[in-house]
Amino acid sequence: MQHSRFTVRFTPFVFLFAFFCLGHTAGFSQQKLSRKESKLQDLQARSSRYFIEGEKALVLGDLEKAYFYLQHSLELTPEEPAINYKIAEVLVRSDQAQKGLPFAEKAALADPDNKYYSLMVAEIYTNLKQPMKAAEILDRLTADSEQNQQYNLDLASIYLNAGEFDKALVVLDRAEDYYGVREPFTVQKQRIYLRKNDLPHAVIEGEKLIEAFPGNPAYVLNLVEILYNNARLDQAMALVSEEIEKYPNQPELQMAAYTLLKEKGQVAQANEYLMSAFRSPDLDGEVKAKTFKSMLAEMQTSQRDSLLEQMEALMLELNSGDAMVMEVIGERKKNNGDLPAAIDYYKKSLQIQPKNAAILEQVILNSFGESPDFAEMETYTTMGVDEFPDAPEFWFYDGVVKSARKKDSLAVQSLTRSVELNAGKNNQLDQVAFGSLGSSYYNLGVKDSAFFYFEKALKLNPNDEQVLNNYAYFLSLEKKDLEKARTMSEKVIKKHPKNSTYLDTYAWVLFQMGAYEEASQYMGEAILNDPEPSGVMLEHYGDILFHLGKVSEAMTWWRKAEGSTEASDKLAQKLKDGKYHE
Repeated sequence: MQHSRFTVRFTPFVFLFAFFCLGHTAGFSQQKLSRKESKLQDLQARSSRYFIEGEKALVLGDLEKAYFYLQHSLELTPEEPAINYKIAEVLVRSDQAQKGLPFAEKAALADPDNKYYSLMVAEIYTNLKQPMKAAEILDRLTADSEQNQQYNLDLASIYLNAGEFDKALVVLDRAEDYYGVREPFTVQKQRIYLRKNDLPHAVIEGEKLIEAFPGNPAYVLNLVEILYNNARLDQAMALVSEEIEKYPNQPELQMAAYTLLKEKGQVAQANEYLMSAFRSPDLDGEVKAKTFKSMLAEMQTSQRDSLLEQMEALMLELNSGDAMVMEVIGERKKNNGDLPAAIDYYKKSLQIQPKNAAILEQVILNSFGESPDFAEMETYTTMGVDEFPDAPEFWFYDGVVKSARKKDSLAVQSLTRSVELNAGKNNQLDQVAFGSLGSSYYNLGVKDSAFFYFEKALKLNPNDEQVLNNYAYFLSLEKKDLEKARTMSEKVIKKHPKNSTYLDTYAWVLFQMGAYEEASQYMGEAILNDPEPSGVMLEHYGDILFHLGKVSEAMTWWRKAEGSTEASDKLAQKLKDGKYHE
C-alpha cells in the first residue's frame, strides 16, 4: 500500500455529527415531530449507527467491514462530508486512491474550512503521481493560515522535484518568515540558488546560518565547501580566518585552513594549522585518520615522513580508542615493510570495531606461515563468520583453521557452509574448499566422502599440488589405487624435487607398492632436506629399512621417532619386538 507524507487525523466533529444524528432525548422536549421530521431523524440515527460501526472497523484495520458500514451510512446521508472523508480514507488505505478521489473532493467541497479534508485530497493526488495538483492544495493551506506552516517543506519538495525553483523559493521564504532562520529551509534555498548558478545568493544564505548560530563550525564549513567548489579560495580563507579569530579552539576550522592553504601552495603555513588541529582532543579520530591516510598516498619525502611521525604520535596519545586510527597506523607500518607491526595494529583496530572485512582478511591471511598460532587465528576466523555470515571466504578460513586444530567435525560444517554460500560463483574458492573437505573427512574416518571431495577438487584444478599430495598419501594409507597414487605423487615431486613433505608421500606410496629400495632413496632425501623431520618421517624410514632387512638401522630410526606426537600407536610395539607392525 502506498502511504503519503501528509498526516491524516481523526477529527472531533465526527462525534458532534454522531451526537446530533442521534436526536434529542425525551428530557429536552415533548413536542411532537412531523412525519417528515421524524423520518429525517430516523435516517440520521441509522446513518450514525452505521458510521460508528465503520469507524470501529477502521480503527481495528478491517477495511472491508469499514467500507461496508460507511457505504450504508452514505446511502442514508449522502451529503455528509465526514462520511465521504472516511470512505476516501478506507479506499486510500486499500490502494484504491483513484476510486477514493471523488469522495475526498466532495468532503473538501462541502467543508472547505476543514484542513484534513483538503489534506486527504492532496494525499490522493500525491499517490496518483499528480504532485502539482497536491501542491495547489498545500499552497492554499499554507498561504491562508499561519496554523499550517508545517506543510511548507512538503510543498517546497514538490516544487523542487517538478523543477519549479522560483515557486519553491517563495514557499521557503514564507516558512522562514514564520519560523525564523532554520537549517532545512536555508540548505534547500542554497541548493536552489546553486542549481540556478546564483552563487552570491547561495553565499548570503550560508552567512545567514552562520549569523543565526554563532560558534557552530558546521555552518562555516558548509559555506567554505561551497566557496571552495566554486574556486573562491581567497573568500573561503578569509571566512575561515575570521572565524578562527573568534573561536580559536575549533579544530575543524583549523583543518579547513590547512586544506585551503595547501591548495594555495602555502604548505608551511598549512602544516602549522594541521598540527594545531591534531593536538586537539576534540578533533574526531576519523577526521585525523582520513587526513593521515591521504598523506600516506602522497609522494614520500623527509618532510612528509616527519609529519606522519608527529601525527601518529598524537593520534596514539589522543585517539587510541578509534578503530580507523589503528587501521591507518597499521597501513603505515605495512608501507614501511614492517608487516608484524601492521598486523598488531590491525588486530587492535578489530578489537574496537570487528566489522571490517578487508582488515579481518589481512589479519587471517598474514597469520598463515611458519609456526602459525592456529588458536589465535581461530579468534579472527570466528569473528569473520560472526560479523560476515554471508561471506563464503570467512567460512573457508574458519574451516581450514579448525581442521588445523583437529576440530574436523566443525571444520566440515564451516567448509560446507562456504561451498553453499559460494554457490559455484568462485571456482577457485570451491576448489580449495573441496580439497580441505577431503582432508577433514579423511581425518574423521569418512573415507568415501574424503575421496569424493578430492576428485571434485582435481576436476576444477588437476594440478593442485596440495590435493594431489594428500590424496596420494591417503590412498597409500588405505593401500588403494596405488598406481593412481604414484602418478599423482610423482607429478608433484617432479615440480618440487626438494620438498620433504612431497618426497615423504612418494616414498610411502612406493613402500606400499613393495618398491622398498626406491622408497628408501626418496625417504632418505626427504629427511636430508628437512632440518626438523617429523616423527612420521622418522618412523616411516625405519619401516622401509626393516623391509630391506636392515633391522638394526630400522631400530635406530624408530628410536629417533620415539616420543613424537606424530608417531603411530604401533611404534612402541615395534621397539619392544624389534619388528614391523602395521
